[in-house]
Amino acid sequence: MDGLLKKTWTKFKYGNYLTKLLYINIAVYLLISFSRLFVFLFHFEDQSLYYILNYLMLPANIHILKTMPWTPFTYMFTHEEILHIVFNMLWFYWFGKIFVDYLSSKKLLYTYIIGGLFGAIFYILAFNFFPAFNDLVNISKALGASAAVIAVVVTISFYVPEYRMNLLFIGQIKLKHIAIFTIIIDFLSIAGENSGGHIAHLGGAFYGLCYGLLLRQPKYKFPKITFPRFNLRKKKSTYQNVRNMSDEEYNFKKAQLQKEIDRILDKIAKQGYDSLSKKEKETLFKAGNK
Repeated sequence: MDGLLKKTWTKFKYGNYLTKLLYINIAVYLLISFSRLFVFLFHFEDQSLYYILNYLMLPANIHILKTMPWTPFTYMFTHEEILHIVFNMLWFYWFGKIFVDYLSSKKLLYTYIIGGLFGAIFYILAFNFFPAFNDLVNISKALGASAAVIAVVVTISFYVPEYRMNLLFIGQIKLKHIAIFTIIIDFLSIAGENSGGHIAHLGGAFYGLCYGLLLRQPKYKFPKITFPRFNLRKKKSTYQNVRNMSDEEYNFKKAQLQKEIDRILDKIAKQGYDSLSKKEKETLFKAGNK
């Protein structure tokens, strides 16, 4: 058991942001599940004091939101039902891997967080503006990573729209078609039982659409934060060398690097971080910052 926990921590600590976000979502789900079990076993009269879920969900009521300003962030890591988190994390893992391959781990993190915040904004505005939600605004609360995940899905789908995925019973389908279908389904489902969830999804999709199309603009440049110790000229040269590689050479080099990272992580799990050589530590550090 100790070995499993140690290996899990190693994967989290040195993994990219796709791994970190997956682990955080799973950890929060387990925390909520233990909280629910605790409340059930001891049968507290005021369950709201002990059930941690109540402090993580996003309230639609603005007055309640003022007392819980952290919830626009925490709701996007919060799941109560097992099928909810399984579906979201599978969706996130499949599209997140494509996202990291074409863009970067850091952009994945930004897209997840900002997409989740857009989902929260759409949800709160809709429930406080449309008369259809007047009776629900005081009791409605949102939870789940769906808005953040859909932001990732839509971003990469409109960045590489012709990329094809193999879907069970369907076959190959382009990412742009998956994204468009998802957006249409969420829009048509607003009048259903989970109105708030579908509206939040559309918020994440809106950000993903804007960001994905922006990334495709040849003149668009990302703002960069630089530090004195970095050799920018050397970094630029490395980037040019990668761009001059063929697809086959790039994919081969990337696969070799991943094998080396997996070997280093296994070594840390078995022998500890201090057992790494200087070169292995540098390899791990560079991979974690891509």
